[in-house]
Amino acid sequence: MRSLILSLLLGSVSGTSAPADAQSGLFTRAVTVGGHTYTYQVYVPSSLRGQKNVPVILFLHGIGQRGEGGFVPAKGAAGVFARQYLDRVPAVVLLPQCANGRYWHDPEMERMVMAEIEQTAGEFGADAKRLYLTGVSMGGYGAWHMAAAHPEKFAAVVSICGGSPLKAGDRFTPIARRVGGTPVWVFHGSDDAVVPVSESRQMVEALKSVEGNRVRYSEYKGVGHSVWLNALGERELLPWLLAQRLD
Repeated sequence: MRSLILSLLLGSVSGTSAPADAQSGLFTRAVTVGGHTYTYQVYVPSSLRGQKNVPVILFLHGIGQRGEGGFVPAKGAAGVFARQYLDRVPAVVLLPQCANGRYWHDPEMERMVMAEIEQTAGEFGADAKRLYLTGVSMGGYGAWHMAAAHPEKFAAVVSICGGSPLKAGDRFTPIARRVGGTPVWVFHGSDDAVVPVSESRQMVEALKSVEGNRVRYSEYKGVGHSVWLNALGERELLPWLLAQRLD
């Protein structure tokens, strides 16, 4: 259930292969990168059935959800719960799955994610000006990596208990400069024992030094690594996220 609620920040699927313009709901798809086929998941809410130029939310999961075949349950009570929640999110939700033993900043995982974005955008009629990047824990690190590597791609970035994927030197300023003026909302718990809160604090300070940057920071006193629950309960998060768009 913990991984389900974590995924509820944005996403789920079923095994149907029905065309996007005919149905809404949960879908499983695949891309081939470097000779390997990777499965990913997409959710289309009923409110967007058959529509074009729709917003897309990309969600990068944490380390515990690595694997293959999709990390969100499609059946049973957990699947029903996920679908009920996700049908209220007014965006197509894209959920890649990081391979075992890999990280989002690995070159092949980056290529996989970008291929899945392009495939999803083409199939489900995405608005290129409303592609949003979110991630939790390992996915929060991945969000910073993707945002820096593709600074003109995303209309906004949400990093939850993440940090800089850089290993040496100034680990924050280079990323902040690449992210530039992209709107950002950062979440972290002050008592996080898995990812130190200093990761987000230093990233936020680096972002604030960038001209034109728009950054929001929510730090929850006494909260640990489960800060994603606080972010999930933040009523302003989805309205804020979906209000952003590329110029």
